Amino acid sequence: MATAYKFIKMHLTAFGIVLLATPAFARSFSIKDAGISLWIFIIVGALIILLQLVPATILFFSLVGTASAAVFGRKKAERKEVEEGEEVAFAGSVPARMEK
Repeated sequence: MATAYKFIKMHLTAFGIVLLATPAFARSFSIKDAGISLWIFIIVGALIILLQLVPATILFFSLVGTASAAVFGRKKAERKEVEEGEEVAFAGSVPARMEK
């Protein structure tokens, strides 16, 4: 029963789509006849695509950098271990005074 219902539902949907696809939607038109709303639609669509290129390029070059680091195996800079009792100075840091 359920498969027959799905079969009938599928065919009714396909029949409805065929009825909606009339030749009126497939007519040709010239660019001269295009209205201002069509040009606004095209320009907004182009802007959306161009705005998506910014994060896409960031992600692409991040992928390329990660893949090249994995393939070529760049070495990381070695860290010098701080021994006990040795003072460490950071660039631009000022020692803070502590009052007792």
